[in-house]
Amino acid sequence: MILVTGGAGFIGANFVLDWLAGSTEAVVNLDKLTYAGNLQTLASASDNPRHVFVQGDIGDTSLVARLLAEHRPRAVVNFAAESHVDRSIHGPEDFVQTNVLGTFRLLEAVRGHWAGLPEVEKTAFRFLHVSTDEVYGTLSATDRAFTETNRYEPNSPYSASKAASDHLVRAWHHTYGLPVLTTNCSNNYGPYHFPEKLIPLMIVNALAGKSLPVYGDGMQVRDWLYVKDHCSAIRRVLEAGKLGETYNVGGWNEKPNIEIVHTVCALLDELKPRDDGKSYAQQISYVTDRPGHDRRYAINARKLERELGWKPAETFESGIRKTVEWYLANAEWVRNVQSGAYRDWVNKQYGATPA
Repeated sequence: MILVTGGAGFIGANFVLDWLAGSTEAVVNLDKLTYAGNLQTLASASDNPRHVFVQGDIGDTSLVARLLAEHRPRAVVNFAAESHVDRSIHGPEDFVQTNVLGTFRLLEAVRGHWAGLPEVEKTAFRFLHVSTDEVYGTLSATDRAFTETNRYEPNSPYSASKAASDHLVRAWHHTYGLPVLTTNCSNNYGPYHFPEKLIPLMIVNALAGKSLPVYGDGMQVRDWLYVKDHCSAIRRVLEAGKLGETYNVGGWNEKPNIEIVHTVCALLDELKPRDDGKSYAQQISYVTDRPGHDRRYAINARKLERELGWKPAETFESGIRKTVEWYLANAEWVRNVQSGAYRDWVNKQYGATPA
């Protein structure tokens, strides 16, 4: 049995589904079900007796303590987080509440449970904290990719709150001996991605005949990691990672945002052409850049490869094709996730997008 927090979000839900498909172990799935938590993503596991879903907050110490005592998981995998930079700029307090205070309270509940375990269970227990490359700040075009020893230089309320959570996890290991592992990943993409992030937003807007908003000059560079590769990396770190260590997880796919948008348009041109025969690329529009927009992220994942033998299975070309195909085949999921609140958010962030 493992306990997964944030397991109805994009990465967490993919992890839960992959875990259930590839393991005989059960999962207790704790998620607050904020705007990005979507139980429809977990529909295929709704009748699986090995999947126990609990709606709740990682900051609810008594709830977490009860779940730990009742289910006695051998590990906690913490995905729970507010995760969108743009949202953190408009409303940073939620990010501090969840990512900082929530992580603190989760750590305290886990520490209390772990301290009372029999020695064999205590030795085997793990707390794996899932974080982001954004804690390292930004890179120039010529800087070397982030390694695990890079100094933390977060530049947004989101990345600052995640950096704080990483420091708390580290401190609970060094102060209390809690057996922790931390992963810092690059930009994820793939099935079930909430359509406020770049790739799903471009797919959804393109198909709806709306403009495809690109920040600034579109030359911000990110390293792209297919979500199922990220899930396999987490499983490997949980299995064999060294206690107290951090592992960077990347896809070895550095690409500027505008190239991503053109790739999505080209795939849609091939797989679902516009009725007028024109390219979806004609819908691209440039909008005012976000405040403090980091120019480049790049992950050096050699430590994970060298020490634990992990490498991504997907190239960007294979992963992005699978992603576009998934969105085309799952129009109902997309429709259901596009609530009124989601539409209000897109209009607030980018301005009303013409039909």
